[in-house]
Amino acid sequence: MAEVNYDDDSIRSLDWKEHIRLRPGMYIGKLGDGSAYDDGVYVLLKEIVDNSIDEFVMGSGRSIEINMSDHKVSVRDYGRGIPLGKVIDCVSKINTGGKYDSKAFQKSVGLNGVGTKAVNALSNIFIVQSYRDGRTKIAEFAKGELVRDEAEKETSQRNGTAINFTPDDTIFRHYRFIPEFVDSMIWNYVFLNSGLTINFNGKKYFSERGLYDLLTKNTNAENLRYPIIHLKGDDIEIAMTHGQQYGEEYYSFVNGQNTTQGGTHQAAFREAVVKTIREFYDKDYDAADIRASIVAAIAIKVQEPVFESQTKTKLGSQSIGPEGPSVRAFIGDFVKRELDNYLHKNPSVADALKARILQSERERKDIAGIKKLANERAKKASLHNRKLRDCKLHFDDNHERKQDTTLFITEGDSASGSITKSRDVMTQAVFSLKGKPLNCYGLTKKVVYENEEFNLLQHALNIEDGLDALRYNNIVIATDADVDGMHIRLLLMTFFLQFFPDLVKAGHVFILQTPLFRVRNKKETIYCYSDEERRNAIAKLGVKPEITRFKGLGEISPEEFGLFIGKDIRLDPVILKDANIKALLEYFMGKNTPVRQQHIVNNLRVEKDDETVNPTIAEPEPLAQSA
Repeated sequence: MAEVNYDDDSIRSLDWKEHIRLRPGMYIGKLGDGSAYDDGVYVLLKEIVDNSIDEFVMGSGRSIEINMSDHKVSVRDYGRGIPLGKVIDCVSKINTGGKYDSKAFQKSVGLNGVGTKAVNALSNIFIVQSYRDGRTKIAEFAKGELVRDEAEKETSQRNGTAINFTPDDTIFRHYRFIPEFVDSMIWNYVFLNSGLTINFNGKKYFSERGLYDLLTKNTNAENLRYPIIHLKGDDIEIAMTHGQQYGEEYYSFVNGQNTTQGGTHQAAFREAVVKTIREFYDKDYDAADIRASIVAAIAIKVQEPVFESQTKTKLGSQSIGPEGPSVRAFIGDFVKRELDNYLHKNPSVADALKARILQSERERKDIAGIKKLANERAKKASLHNRKLRDCKLHFDDNHERKQDTTLFITEGDSASGSITKSRDVMTQAVFSLKGKPLNCYGLTKKVVYENEEFNLLQHALNIEDGLDALRYNNIVIATDADVDGMHIRLLLMTFFLQFFPDLVKAGHVFILQTPLFRVRNKKETIYCYSDEERRNAIAKLGVKPEITRFKGLGEISPEEFGLFIGKDIRLDPVILKDANIKALLEYFMGKNTPVRQQHIVNNLRVEKDDETVNPTIAEPEPLAQSA
């Protein structure tokens, strides 16, 4: 190997925007194309909105306006407005901002002064305008470079700040904003800030009861075992209940930030609930039986929080402030006092909670035998598991690429073979189905252990005891775009929604888009994902291009498949729009075959020569929407 010179000329100093653009992952996590709720484009939006929320928390501005198209965003708040002389510095100089002054911003989400600068550096266009005391200042940037600096002038607008930005499409390739993800983000903002109004694309968001409203929106009242317990104190708010679903479901927040990966506060809450309930009933119940089917939300405020990354999805703080108690003690004392008092004052809720625990205990013991045998089989199979072609990195590893870890679930050996040969062996794994999986709707969790394929899939994902040790960030259903492929998608989504709904709600499940057509001539090849793209490709390439219709994934060569699962991968997220999972599954996957058959007859569409004969008939509501 040739020797590389390492001298004075090897050392470079990057300015603020160059470093952000060179290493964007350090500032906003994964990049993505907007198909996942934690993709970078949503982090950009959140960084801007967080500043507006901090203004509200400090008592300035009770409303925020957000407008969004597929590629552009504008945010206008009515807070104090950035001091006009510092508008440019606040959005373009690292280590410049108001949040270093603890008196100006107490218990703020963003404390490092980087967020807005990252948005600026990673945007094609970034325009900031501050309104303050009858005067205004506007500045415009392109990829962090100042391109317009207008002098201050008078204005009749109310105080506040307006930000408009368009993410850089050379960094966020093929990106688009999906409104459902933004809708969920905004609801969380208003749940955590009672009295705040956010207007998003003309829709008003408002909450009076905070986390109580959050659980009400995200659960179905018919499935709850007892009314929602809602407890509030200084710097802490909790809402909890038990439902009918499998697993545990938590919504956790720190200073208004949705900590989707939990952290010290969520772990402390789970521990405190178990301890308090054991002491209340004076029974040493198994922790898994107490927490089975729990649905809970916890929000705390921490002075100078420590997060495990710039994206702030996991709390690392051990105390609630420099001189305050530990997070564990703070939450433990609150839950012990308030939950214990509540159960004493509401004996009917205490009885219902006890009944739910005893039911979980019976269910756990009922499947203990088959679970043990199934786990032993899975352990042996894992050594020579022909269904799983694993990758080297996993989501529970402490590695910078863990966000890319993906499991493709394929139908048949031909499709899995093509993906296996073209995948990235570091981050992409393949699980091959032997055919159509079992329709598990209405069955108990025992079937997960009795059905070898489901059990091996469960162990491949490592989700038997929750999502804490999930091995892949993205679970991608890769089936043919035909009737059989669609059926397999539904059967797999039924499995996940029936037994692991938190996997879907947390945004880990996707549908792989693969091209329907290949249009090419001697000079250029275009892959098309729809009829519209096919027509555009034909128009672009001219007279009589070669057109290939892909009927199945197995027909696509490994070389071509590599183009569709690499940096340009197209994924449709599975987004659960309706909290009533039971009703959705019962209609689409239950035993009401005549009802579904009649629905198909009544809504039959016939297409001919790209013209729909009956285009006015409404489509049925999907089981889970692929955005």
